[in-house]
Amino acid sequence: MAIRTAQAVWEGTLREGKGKLLFGQGDHKYEGPYGFASRFEEGDGTNPEELIGAAHAGCFSMALSGALGRAGHPPTSIRTQADVHLERVNEAWTITRVKLTTTGIVDGLDQAAFEEHAMGAKANCPVSRALTGVEIQVEARLEG
Repeated sequence: MAIRTAQAVWEGTLREGKGKLLFGQGDHKYEGPYGFASRFEEGDGTNPEELIGAAHAGCFSMALSGALGRAGHPPTSIRTQADVHLERVNEAWTITRVKLTTTGIVDGLDQAAFEEHAMGAKANCPVSRALTGVEIQVEARLEG
């Protein structure tokens, strides 16, 4: 069983405070600032929703690559963008939707088959399964 660890440090009030997010192993550690403006406005820094998006895009891309490989179509590349929608629902901030837009370079596969594998990856990606209370949309397109 794998256990992955991330940390958050927050100092101060919600609006005026500041924080940092830390994760990664060995020589590949990430530390990034976050605050009210980077989360709820358009300020500099990162936020938890971007990190959820990065996790989802990474997980989905790996799941899609694995499914394509098992079907005899190992991809040259898979690129996925996750747009995480944070909205107010009944006065509470809520992640309402994640849109995954993925493009792949895969020899010997048509668009319909690529889309079918993408939907399977959505269903089988551990991060998708963790986000079962959130609408997840997938747009898949072959390139090259």
